[in-house]
Amino acid sequence: MSFHLINKSDLNRLEHFEHFTNNVPCTFSITANINITNLIYYLKTKNIKLYPFLIYSISYLVNSNEFFRLSKENNSLGYFEILNPSYTIFNKETNLFSNIWTEYNDNFDIFYENYLLDFNKFSNTDKLSPKGEIKNCFNISCIPWVSFTSFNLNIKNSYDYLIPIFTIGKYFNDEEKILLPLCIQANHSVLDGYHIATFFNNLETFISLFVEKNTRLIN
Repeated sequence: MSFHLINKSDLNRLEHFEHFTNNVPCTFSITANINITNLIYYLKTKNIKLYPFLIYSISYLVNSNEFFRLSKENNSLGYFEILNPSYTIFNKETNLFSNIWTEYNDNFDIFYENYLLDFNKFSNTDKLSPKGEIKNCFNISCIPWVSFTSFNLNIKNSYDYLIPIFTIGKYFNDEEKILLPLCIQANHSVLDGYHIATFFNNLETFISLFVEKNTRLIN
């Protein structure tokens, strides 16, 4: 785990950081529908599960943007060189969820294989964190039973937690499109609406380019 300290005076949004840290500490959440129409058809042809692909895609973009990796360690501001996804899995026998994590790799095939190893190992557990916890991670949860239009986490004493949290909902049909609700909860001291909107746009672009590239390779 590599954590790089930052001199706050080097932040290009120092005034905003100080304001939302000291004067008006707050978090906010935005939910958007992501177009996954072509992705669904592609994954079905390759027999690939949707959830790990979404975890991989979100992880790729998180690790591509330093703002999404900002954190505080021992009350010092910095960023993690790499963040691994910590995500929820569901035990259908007990109706309990667990948190596990998979080491991030920017190669999807490697990440997918590691995900399957972790999932198969821990899918029948009742423990909350059967794999243990790591510091350099970010959180993803999935609520595949409902297509929500908004989602919000109310976390006590959360104003020092800077890493965004992602929640995935049930995808649904909208005319000829297949849309997936995704909520991002962010700390306003390090992220603004612009950053979240850009993330949503980049995610759709990333998915589209991934499908296009790999479809071309197949053909």
